[in-house]
Amino acid sequence: MYRVWDFVTNYSILLISGALVALVWANIDAHSYHYLVEYPLWINSLIGTDATYWLKSYGHDYGIEELGDVTRVLSVHYLVNDVLMAFFFAIAAKEVWEAVILKNGSLRGRKAATPLVATAGGMVGPIAVYLGMAAFLGSDVYDAVARGWAIPTATDIAFSYLVGRLVFGAGHPAVRFLLLLAIADDAAGLIILAVFYPSGDLAPAWLLLSLVAAVGVFVLFNWLPRAMDRGNQLRPTSTWIRQRLSFWPYAVAGALSWYGFQESGLHPALGLLPVVPAVPHADRAFGIFSEAEKYLHDLLNSIEHGLKHPVEIILFFFGLMNAGVEFSAIGIPTWLVLAGLIIGKPFGILLFGWLAAHPMRLGLPSGMKTSDLFVIGCVAAIGFTVSLFIATVAFDGGPVQDAAKMGALFSFFAALLSIVAGKVLRVEKQNA
Repeated sequence: MYRVWDFVTNYSILLISGALVALVWANIDAHSYHYLVEYPLWINSLIGTDATYWLKSYGHDYGIEELGDVTRVLSVHYLVNDVLMAFFFAIAAKEVWEAVILKNGSLRGRKAATPLVATAGGMVGPIAVYLGMAAFLGSDVYDAVARGWAIPTATDIAFSYLVGRLVFGAGHPAVRFLLLLAIADDAAGLIILAVFYPSGDLAPAWLLLSLVAAVGVFVLFNWLPRAMDRGNQLRPTSTWIRQRLSFWPYAVAGALSWYGFQESGLHPALGLLPVVPAVPHADRAFGIFSEAEKYLHDLLNSIEHGLKHPVEIILFFFGLMNAGVEFSAIGIPTWLVLAGLIIGKPFGILLFGWLAAHPMRLGLPSGMKTSDLFVIGCVAAIGFTVSLFIATVAFDGGPVQDAAKMGALFSFFAALLSIVAGKVLRVEKQNA
């Protein structure tokens, strides 16, 4: 039984609260809001945004004219977006990893084929609409907004799943289809962030630190203990490692991997991803919204359970740090992002899903109609969390970024569009 409302309550209510506080605050007193967001917590040479960039962009707001020979500034914004959000993306990566690697994983085999092809459509469609409309508006507009092409490709897994249940009913096969699509979309989003949105000049050699940390912790604290226990059902070595060392070796490896990502120029919020596959995991998964997940006590699930409440708080601050946009910032990027989501997503998923189901003969789940693909696309157009995150890394702070963020926030209207589409296309709700 899937407890989607519990998941939305746990992971999204605080996020929405933070976003609403930010919106109100920024429109009442924008100066004090932005003063908090970029406040320098630690001026150093180890962790933070590039000191030269921070000084040029924000230094005058804090009466700081020079920083000496330091190279980084740890601002409140950097702490939330680049350090703490790494835990959120680690949880997302855990779900994707289990869906791909486990024997009963949801993204394995023929059952995932059509949703995976539809996911591709749910990315190609928004990109085509976003860039196509930008090009139609002229080269100046295109040049200003082109870097934001990935913003409308995202799907907020929690909210889309909730709306999907409202539109289709809990027992409809389209809900499962939507969940597969959203997980695959998350995986693609992580790849896009890593490949297309580096946080600075690339220094790939630093990724060796991440690789060595992940491989080292896997060999020493996962593979080797199991190899030593082979043939012994009591597994004394693995038990000793788990009881005495717990998650600490993986925490150290995660810190080293995160630092390697920061220094390599890739976005450090993805820095924990290489370590996730190294953590001992169960041989099955029940799904991200399943109540049964809490009864899995392998180390990977235990770490996820331990991160639950901290990540809730982190998401509140993520909303607070990133959603503070003045309504006067609404502009062309707002409508491009929104069009990419509410036009590109539905038609992209419909087209590619139809190609997979019929010409490619991969089929649709029993009880699901081709027209349901369009409704699924409308539901998947709720971008919010990841769209908001991509907007912050796609553009430097300023009018274009603010307008793009507003488009990500407005994607909530896709929920209403989904309900209308469900009625018009006569979706037959299945509640059992």
